[in-house]
Amino acid sequence: MAGRLEGKVVLITGGASGIGAAHARTFAAEGAKILIGDIQDQMGQEVADAIGITNSGGQAAYTNLDVTSEKSWNDAVKKAVNLYGKLTTLINNAGIAIVGGVTTESEASWDKTIAVNQKGVWYGMKAAIPEMLKAGGGAIVNISSVYGIIGSPDMLSYHASKGAVRLMSKAAALEYATKGIRINSVHPGIIETPILTKTFSGGGPEVEALVKGIHAKTPMSRFGKPEEIAYGSLFLCTDEASFITGAELVIDGGWTAQ
Repeated sequence: MAGRLEGKVVLITGGASGIGAAHARTFAAEGAKILIGDIQDQMGQEVADAIGITNSGGQAAYTNLDVTSEKSWNDAVKKAVNLYGKLTTLINNAGIAIVGGVTTESEASWDKTIAVNQKGVWYGMKAAIPEMLKAGGGAIVNISSVYGIIGSPDMLSYHASKGAVRLMSKAAALEYATKGIRINSVHPGIIETPILTKTFSGGGPEVEALVKGIHAKTPMSRFGKPEEIAYGSLFLCTDEASFITGAELVIDGGWTAQ
């Protein structure tokens, strides 16, 4: 089923590493033209360059994109259209997580998390949708989290922002349901990204206990892989999902099924 995204132009935020980079590689392999947006310029450019080599000349480019800036968003969308003639698909993937509970979180960390995870998703939809309407329709996937559905202690702003992404996606989906634009959210569990690997590097009893605890919460008893999230988004962005909008796809190894 190669070529499932032929003719699609995709803007992916947070595409320099982890889940975002996996989206870029997976979507390019299915024929899409890719614009990677991130603030990690060297890494982002390397991902784009590698796509041209490993995907037999697949088309990918990089742009600096600060998702907390409306101007940066408008510039990125304009670049996608200038490069490829249109914009059909958006993956709102960029995000951060800062530890902090009700009384321990600072106003600065709260504002930063909301700006990236929540306001950034709004800015992305706001900038992309007019071009999708010009293109005759499109698909948006907003990457939320299982923590946008269930709670945990000491990550208050992360839960607030990811829960907002879930409902923002549904509200926007209803707004554009008759206009050819489908909007869905994806909710990963714990995924084996470079940031996670770095966190757990060095081992030690505390780290081992943490990993064991996460595995115990996950019926499949392992971390997810970035590509497994990308494959879920891929389906939602193909014409195979033409009757799916306002949905939430949970990819968590069974964590939230318990």
